[in-house]
Amino acid sequence: MKVVFLGAGSMAESLIQGMIQAPNLKDINLWVTNRSDFARLQKIKDLYRVNISYDLGEIMKGAEVIILAMKPKDAKAALESIRSYVTQDQLIISVLAGLSIEFISERLTYSVPIARAMPNTSASIQQSATGLAFNTHVSPRQQGLAMSVFSAVGTVTIVEESRLDLVTGLSGSGPAYIYYVVEAMEQAAVELGLTQEEAKPFILQTLQGASKMLTMTNQSPSHLRKAITSEGGTTEAGIRELEKHHVKEAFKACIKEATEHSGRLRTLFEQAD
Repeated sequence: MKVVFLGAGSMAESLIQGMIQAPNLKDINLWVTNRSDFARLQKIKDLYRVNISYDLGEIMKGAEVIILAMKPKDAKAALESIRSYVTQDQLIISVLAGLSIEFISERLTYSVPIARAMPNTSASIQQSATGLAFNTHVSPRQQGLAMSVFSAVGTVTIVEESRLDLVTGLSGSGPAYIYYVVEAMEQAAVELGLTQEEAKPFILQTLQGASKMLTMTNQSPSHLRKAITSEGGTTEAGIRELEKHHVKEAFKACIKEATEHSGRLRTLFEQAD
């Protein structure tokens, strides 16, 4: 299967890194291009042994899947540049936050199979959580292709396109929220006397253990939290501080703002056109 990446930024690299390691994508033929940063393309080629080129005819010929991974502000020019090469048996997949299927379809000027995906950078270790939406021109076979690509780098959930802003705010940006929490835990540990290196294994194993408890026990996070929050105990004291600082409300506001900003980006880039 020939897969083309238009764009070679961090999301493209995460997907490429995950795909080349995926057992069910052993026969994948990856091609990558970008607008003008050849040094970046060469780095991607050297790291992952993929094909690179600025010859759109060569890149697009025989491609089954074309992944739009450029910056949203560059999408219009990129879509116009490939318009004459795209065929109706090729699947266009956008991983661009905000930009709609309708916008992409209009720039290509005719009806083609288009999907929107919102993975996250954990795709690089096959641990992404990806939301996937399709237009009506995507065939069952092409849906299968999209599922095979993104299931190779994590879990996939098919959603209505209207819900992808929420997926963006929740899981697309989600790893950064977790890293933010880890930063705070590390800083607290250092301030209290551990070195960062000493604190790291405690924090990482705690996160892994909590994640597995949520996955394997099928119990709610509220139940699991209350089970270890003994009256008068250390956990209760810590939770009391989180509540004093409105941490739960802050996280809810964080996800809401990221979701709404995805919609604002769509308005910004699509109206700018």
